[in-house]
Amino acid sequence: MDGSTAPASAPIHVAPPGGRHETDAIIVGAGPVGLFAVFELGLLDIKAHLVDVLDRPGGQCAELYPEKPIYDIPAWPIISGQELTDRLLEQIAPFHPVFHFNQMATGLSKGEDGKWALETDDGTVIRAPVVIIAAGGGSFQPKKPPLAGLDGFEGESVFYAVKKMERFRGRKLVIAGGGDSALDWTIALQPLVESLTLVHRRDDFRAAPHSVAKMRELVAAGKMRLVIGDLKALNGAAPNLESIRVEGKDVAEDLDADTLLAFYGLTMKLGPVAEFGLNLHENLIPVDTEKFETSTPGIFAIGDINHYPGKLKLILSGFHEGALMAQQAFRYIHPDRKLRFQYTTSSTDLQKKLGVA
Repeated sequence: MDGSTAPASAPIHVAPPGGRHETDAIIVGAGPVGLFAVFELGLLDIKAHLVDVLDRPGGQCAELYPEKPIYDIPAWPIISGQELTDRLLEQIAPFHPVFHFNQMATGLSKGEDGKWALETDDGTVIRAPVVIIAAGGGSFQPKKPPLAGLDGFEGESVFYAVKKMERFRGRKLVIAGGGDSALDWTIALQPLVESLTLVHRRDDFRAAPHSVAKMRELVAAGKMRLVIGDLKALNGAAPNLESIRVEGKDVAEDLDADTLLAFYGLTMKLGPVAEFGLNLHENLIPVDTEKFETSTPGIFAIGDINHYPGKLKLILSGFHEGALMAQQAFRYIHPDRKLRFQYTTSSTDLQKKLGVA
């Protein structure tokens, strides 16, 4: 698997950095929407290479909340971000996509033959008739609390996401923030930790009401603390945290803590994608709703990175967009072939492609 961290049940092909590649479609972004695009393209005999700045597939699902439950994926009443990634990898395995991880798309140009050439910061060049941008909100960076010496604690005592819940077992944990992520992880981690304190600058939360109610129940039962104030300082010899200074209208104390989870949101940036010559709308890429094509023929945008009237930033919306995108991509890639719409339930041809005939 060339060093990939994909699950053993879904082996994937990861290309080494550098080199030149020819394929049918280039997908920028290997999150759930990019992965499902491989499936829809594959049904139409379209091969794909995927480029992602992360070191594994799954996008934000794998990077930010691999163990967090998702409730709005059709046919899955509950599924984690990592489980969704694993199932998608299984689904696209028959189409043998090629992945380019730890690489950022830095340049895009069109050759005389009409094909696009995408370059990465690792020297890789991929050529194809179509490009699909499925980069979520672009590159994302956590918003960090303005604390002196913060970087010395990061990765050991200070975190901005939960990748493995077991890492926090037995910890003296402080969670900072007032949104869904802060409240969701407060509830999920409370049974695992030695102690838990939620810190927020005001006694008003942006999270779902039922999560806020559950948190208050835990506070009332003495199973955790809620402190209204701001983080002021990290105490201890980095990277080992000993306590956290919190100050507010009615509080000024050093909280006993060896771990901080800060959920202040994410800063989204398109990065080099913004230099691809596409029309942008508030840092998003406008598309039509028939083909999900951008202002540039042959370049598509699906998932959270695109914009159109009525857009909903849901994974299932991105799946729908990928299906319609593939229909138009076929016309660019196979201009001499007639596009026949088929159902996987009844088409022997599609079932052979999927290995289930």
